[in-house]
Amino acid sequence: MTELTMGKALTAAMRRAMTDDERVLVMGEDIGRLGGVFRITDGLQSEFGPRRVVDTPLAESGIVGTAVGLAFRGFRPIVEIQFDGFVYPAFDQIVSQVAKLHYRTQGRVKMPLTIRIPWAGGVGAAEHHSESPEAYFVHTAGLRVVAVSNPQDAYTMLRQAIASDDPVVFFEPKRLYHAKGEVDLDSDIADAPPLGLARVVREGSDVTVVTYGAQVTTAMDAALAAEDEGVSLEVIDLRSLSPIDYGTVAASVRRTGRVVVTHEASREAGVAAEVIASITEKCFHYLEAPPLRVTGHDVPYPPAKLEQHHVPDLDRILDAVDRVLGRAGMSEVTA
Repeated sequence: MTELTMGKALTAAMRRAMTDDERVLVMGEDIGRLGGVFRITDGLQSEFGPRRVVDTPLAESGIVGTAVGLAFRGFRPIVEIQFDGFVYPAFDQIVSQVAKLHYRTQGRVKMPLTIRIPWAGGVGAAEHHSESPEAYFVHTAGLRVVAVSNPQDAYTMLRQAIASDDPVVFFEPKRLYHAKGEVDLDSDIADAPPLGLARVVREGSDVTVVTYGAQVTTAMDAALAAEDEGVSLEVIDLRSLSPIDYGTVAASVRRTGRVVVTHEASREAGVAAEVIASITEKCFHYLEAPPLRVTGHDVPYPPAKLEQHHVPDLDRILDAVDRVLGRAGMSEVTA
């Protein structure tokens, strides 16, 4: 095992994939000489050359469109979108081409394309640099959508995404790029948990807290704080947002009878809404209280000085926990 930051784990995953398969290449803005804004591709161009680590023009639609052509011809491109808010110019390519080519051709054309997106807030960035656009892609049939929360998953799941014949939108929480953890660099992805499997990261008996990305860390902090008050929280990291592993979530809710879902993205029509609707369908007779959401607010992402009021924190999660436990009134459900 090697201690790595999440950023270095992602770099290691791409290096391993490029070493193992000459069809793997990386494309994006400033990813070659500069090594990317967050230095996730640092050193790859000097190691693999400019034909496999390609500095592109500042044109996201062109980058993804070129990657579609490469995937069509048998390559396995990795596209880096420099910031989450910059993915929108490529939205047409992703939704109209990437997500549909396999279906449109009745399986004759595969689309082994990985779209890496530095994602979400908490880093004091400027406008368009702290977006949470995952619901757009979750709503799009034909895409796999994943979000990592720790260095080991970053390493393993990126390798799995690159090896997949399905297109994968791969969300990387920016505020965890420097978070450290043990990583098994010699692990075989064939032995790893499937890309679409959720993980129970903390067992508990009173309330199920479902989340993903950087919010896993916040939920774990909330679980530790709740423990001091005699409340046992079970924390589930979804890992995959499309498809969602409802089997793991439902099994937990049937034990606890209560569920809180939290994410940084806006509340309206977010992933939490879909999780709660599906869990209500599957576990209605097990629920002891209405499920609650703790999310970002339905506003454009605020300026850096105000983002601490937007990103769900420990107190907001614990408030929702109190309400599903009947410790506070349920009339206000807009956590």
